[in-house]
Amino acid sequence: MKYPVFASFIILILVIRHAIRRNRRIGEEAESSFWKREHDANEVRRKPLDDLIYVTPDTSSFPMDVLADDPEIADCRRLVEELKEQKIVNLTGQTNTDLKLRYGVANLPLLTEYDDRYTLLVQTLQKWADRLWETGHTKEAVPILEEQVRINADISSVYRKLASYYRENGRSEKIDELKKTAETLNSASKASILRYLEEF
Repeated sequence: MKYPVFASFIILILVIRHAIRRNRRIGEEAESSFWKREHDANEVRRKPLDDLIYVTPDTSSFPMDVLADDPEIADCRRLVEELKEQKIVNLTGQTNTDLKLRYGVANLPLLTEYDDRYTLLVQTLQKWADRLWETGHTKEAVPILEEQVRINADISSVYRKLASYYRENGRSEKIDELKKTAETLNSASKASILRYLEEF
């Protein structure tokens, strides 16, 4: 009885050793591939930015007069108006290496600036919508939430709030539109957003 147990133990050790070596090899290959890609990216010269898709916030349906004296909302309104005059690009899901390979290393600071503005825009719209929502102005928050979806923001709570609002107000067909937009997201949040909408 001891020999089969001993043999099984040896086999288990061999399997574990093989798995450790395999994982180490995969990790080393991935690291080597990353550094080669990074090296190649740093050699790419400046390229045209002609294919960038610029984001311009549309505030035409926003409830500008609701809680107009609220300092938080006033700050959000001011920030969004300022951002409308600047170049904004959604580069979510693209690494610095990706951007350098595609547009050249010299363009990275400018691209980072464009993407930072996108992040600021999304955060500001979220803050504005949240403030309206928490003060009972649910209907008035909807256009701002919908604008976030239009510009492909990947904030889960935006989709949750809109789905809830649509269902409660007999507009369930709009949930299908949310799904279609979520399917186009280039973000780690995509799967969880889609899962929530499917379950919803």
